[in-house]
Amino acid sequence: MDNQKIAQVPTNTITRNLADFAAPTGNVYESVMIIAKRSNQIAADIKQELNHKLEEFTNYADTLEETFENREQIEISKYYERLPKPVLIATKEFQDGKIYYRRAAEKTE
Repeated sequence: MDNQKIAQVPTNTITRNLADFAAPTGNVYESVMIIAKRSNQIAADIKQELNHKLEEFTNYADTLEETFENREQIEISKYYERLPKPVLIATKEFQDGKIYYRRAAEKTE
């Protein structure tokens, strides 16, 4: 994830005007679905990135007795816990017009 992009996303709850969401698509529910789908993409990307970073610490011979705290692994996990939620990132992208979306072609019979 781009740290510059994430730094601009508020991490708290903000009251938003529904008319602002409906403006780009003409429908509030369509806008919410676009945000939800983008949020799922962002969450998958973050999860993949986190798993990739934590793979370095994987030891397949671990047992409960051999488990120990790795300070670096804990710091990586804390960083990802402090990130804004994917829904907040997707909402900011939608408001800034950075999400590309299109409607599926409708069949007329």
